[in-house]
Amino acid sequence: MNKVAALFLMFSMFILGCTTPEARKPVKQNSGSFISASAERNKKLFEEEKEIIEAIIKADSNATYITSESGFWYNYQVKDTTALSQKPSHGDLITFTYNVKDLEGNTILSKEENGLINYRVDLSNQELISGIRDGIKLLEVGETATFLFPSYKAYGYYGIEKKLGTNVPIASTVTLLSITQTEEN
Repeated sequence: MNKVAALFLMFSMFILGCTTPEARKPVKQNSGSFISASAERNKKLFEEEKEIIEAIIKADSNATYITSESGFWYNYQVKDTTALSQKPSHGDLITFTYNVKDLEGNTILSKEENGLINYRVDLSNQELISGIRDGIKLLEVGETATFLFPSYKAYGYYGIEKKLGTNVPIASTVTLLSITQTEEN
């Protein structure tokens, strides 16, 4: 009887061992609710910031603000009306100055603190906010513009340690001083 039971056990293990493996189901399933909630929070935050920026623009009747395709607003303090110079393009080495203020006009970073910035357009790993990287391409040499950036184009979630909180829209005045074209351009 022991031989029959052992044979039966070995035969059943052989049959069960030959079956194809079944995929295991995850213990915990995520429905993507965190990402959806985050996207909704960000949309709401942008709408709130947009209202604040539009109120500032409306109150500044002396300036004409332009809405950029990248999601920020700007106006020129100094504009080249001759249109003889050109705007920076991919790979150009540019020199510029900029400051950072909150929307109430309080200086967060002065242009003296930042100093002269040498930047290779779209090629540099410098820690410039995306708003500055996009905005500088709208200027010609000698032009100065003030940009109003919602927080996602500024310092976003991280802010500036001990200077600017998280998700704070900013204003930045940028002056393009020079463009040195690369051999590629």
